[in-house]
This record gives sequence, structure tokens and C-alpha cells, in this order.
Amino acid sequence: MSGHANDSLNEHRDGHATDHTCGHLEIERAWLLRGEPAMPASRWSIQIEQGYLLGDGGLLRGARLRRAVDPAGAVHCTMTRKSGKGLVRQEHERTLDAGSFEELWPHTSGRRLRKVRHVVPHGSLKWEIDGFIGLDLWLAEVELPSVDTVVEPPPWLAPWILREVTEDPRYRNSALALRGLPQ
Repeated sequence: MSGHANDSLNEHRDGHATDHTCGHLEIERAWLLRGEPAMPASRWSIQIEQGYLLGDGGLLRGARLRRAVDPAGAVHCTMTRKSGKGLVRQEHERTLDAGSFEELWPHTSGRRLRKVRHVVPHGSLKWEIDGFIGLDLWLAEVELPSVDTVVEPPPWLAPWILREVTEDPRYRNSALALRGLPQ
């Protein structure tokens, strides 16, 4: 990343262009699907584009920029850093204003993806079904309150599951943005 981009990223880290910061443990399981499942009418959809900034140690030490458009048409821009691997990861997310997002977005060139996320409430959990634009790929994810939470895929989803990919780094969004579909 250029010196200018590092300066911009440092400015964002210092909070000058953000209005909200949060960090938490993300406990999430993910499954590869054989296609787009028929989802209940209770779902809502979000249009997402995200790109990855390179850090000093490469992509894994960088940050994700995301612009999401919710069902009401509101645009939400964030910068997120994740660490760890597999089921439990540390996540730090900041809200960005549109100008800050646009300033950083060009530095993600070649490391981007677009997807439609369908959010489906089921019991106490929210299932996220991601369809990746330009890739023949569908993933299901569910964030859990603890590592001990027993997960039973909903009846409408279970027939579409090929296998769990929680521990497979090839199916992380950052890997998909950089390398495309796993071979």
C-alpha cells in the first residue's frame, strides 16, 4: 500500500473519519451450498460489496472495507479487521462515512467481491445465505452465542448443504476476493 493509503488508514484507525467502533468475538459456522435454496418469505436481503486492503504483513493483516445497502436503501460503510481462524475469531469494526470509504476503496483494487446476503431468522439465530455475484457460489453462515451452541440447519436449508467449511480458509471472503473459487 502506498504511503498515502497508510496515512489514510492510520487516520481511520485514530477515529477521525469514523463515528462508531466495536470489537467482539465472532463465533460463526459456515457451509457450502449446492445452489440457491428456496428461502422463507421472512427473509430480507442486503446488497454487499467489499474489498480488502493490504497491511504490512499482507492481506491477512489488512482490513475489509464493506458497503452494504439494506432493504430500505440505506447505505452502511464499515472497515473491519478480523484475527484468528476457524470457528472463533476476534472482530473489530468501525463505521465509515461515505467520503472515507470512497478515499480508501481504490486501494482494494483486485481484491473485491460482491454478494447478495439473505438474512433468515430461525429460532434464536439468524442464518445468512450469501450468493456471490460473478462466482457460482452459495454459502450459509450462522453466528452463535457460544462455541457450545448446537446448530441444526433449518429444514428449508438442510437439503442444500454440501459440507461445512468453517475450518476451510479457502472459503473465507478474503480468500475468495483474492483467488476466486477454490479448485
